[in-house]
Amino acid sequence: MSKTEELKLVEESHYKITSIGARDNALETEGIFKGYANIGIEEAGLLMELGETHGSDKGKLRIVPLHAILSIDIYDHKDFTKEEEKKDTNHYYS
Repeated sequence: MSKTEELKLVEESHYKITSIGARDNALETEGIFKGYANIGIEEAGLLMELGETHGSDKGKLRIVPLHAILSIDIYDHKDFTKEEEKKDTNHYYS
């Protein structure tokens, strides 16, 4: 990746997100990125479909608030094309 190339979260890519959990614990969310979600009026989060490591919760959706994210591990990053950026994103979850 060149210095001028930007890395963007791409829908249907596989990520592991570490976020603030309860007290001294971090919460790990591993799965497929489905898009962004509005939480209330001014807050946003990442919408993730939980993966294999979540056992019986596999396939469920989780919203991780942006302000709580500590790190993002990239497992499988789909290619981003300019056409995807231009397409209308008419599905927001709130």
